[in-house]
Amino acid sequence: MQIENNTDQNFNCPMVKFINLISGKWAIPILYRLIIINEPIRFGELKRAISPITQKELTKQLRLFEQKGLISRKLYPEVPPKVEYQITELGKTLKPALNSIASWMKQHEKELL
Repeated sequence: MQIENNTDQNFNCPMVKFINLISGKWAIPILYRLIIINEPIRFGELKRAISPITQKELTKQLRLFEQKGLISRKLYPEVPPKVEYQITELGKTLKPALNSIASWMKQHEKELL
């Protein structure tokens, strides 16, 4: 019996692609917070809202999400620099999926203990 290599199939799987997009401990909390706020927010405010995330991790995730078009970043030419982040229209389309995951977790949390 020969076992097929499913590596190519895994890379084309929508769930694998989604997990690669939102991988990381803080990815979903960042996106979900930006979706709920639905207005521009400064880096420091976002960091406090998602505490205890590190500055390095938040920066890394925000850059990735900006590259993918899920959030927008606006830099104001001020001293000190002012930067605001906001969920994009594409990012907002994640709301039903994330709400569904949050509902599932609330419903089954006790069973998972």
